[in-house]
Amino acid sequence: MNRKLKNTFALLGLLVLILAVGGVYIFIFQRSKINADKKKLDQLNEYHYDTGQLNVQYKELYTKSLSLDSILAARKFNIPQNLSSIAFFNFVNQESADFSQNSQVNVEFVAQKPDKQFFFYEYKMTGSGDFNDVYHLIYAIEQSKELKKIKTISLANLVSTDKNGMPIFQVGFTLVVDVYYSTNNRFATEKFVENNLSTAPLYDIFYPLIRNQIPPNVDNLLDVQGAKLLALIPQGAFLSDSKGNTYLLWEGQPVYLGYLTKIDYDHNTVSFILNKGGIIEKVDLSLDNMNKKK
Repeated sequence: MNRKLKNTFALLGLLVLILAVGGVYIFIFQRSKINADKKKLDQLNEYHYDTGQLNVQYKELYTKSLSLDSILAARKFNIPQNLSSIAFFNFVNQESADFSQNSQVNVEFVAQKPDKQFFFYEYKMTGSGDFNDVYHLIYAIEQSKELKKIKTISLANLVSTDKNGMPIFQVGFTLVVDVYYSTNNRFATEKFVENNLSTAPLYDIFYPLIRNQIPPNVDNLLDVQGAKLLALIPQGAFLSDSKGNTYLLWEGQPVYLGYLTKIDYDHNTVSFILNKGGIIEKVDLSLDNMNKKK
């Protein structure tokens, strides 16, 4: 065998050896890595979408989301997702910010409880205040966009006095309030907008029609009790009280517990309307005989 043929067989043997070693390395040592890469490639191909198609789907889903959000926003109440227990304290502080200085509200967290597919926080509220302040607080809780329910309520009338000794008629209250929330966002809008919680003043049904307390005469007005009509002048009348103090009054001017309602020049009389603790009384004063002769 010549030298050239020997070299050819040697090269062929080396090539076969290289292919065998490479095949063993690829199909035995790298098989697991190849299979893992192939699996990952299959997963990537599975979630591969066309960009244009994705944009179309996004616009459709966004439009549907806005439609559902508008439906939820049109509902009177929503149930928020994962509401903080502190939110109700902030709500009460906000709604009571404009209350009078005579009104006070105390809030106590009681418990967290489930209710079917929802949850709620329970609070106990106590305090006292002017009738319209208490009414606004109850209205705000019941009409708030985020669902709140007054579970129990107890009201009572209270009477206190100010620094001048005048009576202050208030309403004491005890409320148990449940504030609802959900663990998902199916019942809440993307952007929260509170309902209109403003209230117009109402007649105080707790204000007594007849009262034992009579406010003091802190403004030194004419006390019609024991007063005398001294003289009548155009558009006015001179009067004196039981202490000898004189007053010049005209129609519509206030007196202690009431107003001067009429000056009758034809009959030389003046008329008053007085409110004595809820009892309305009309008082007429006339010139005495001596004044009439003059």
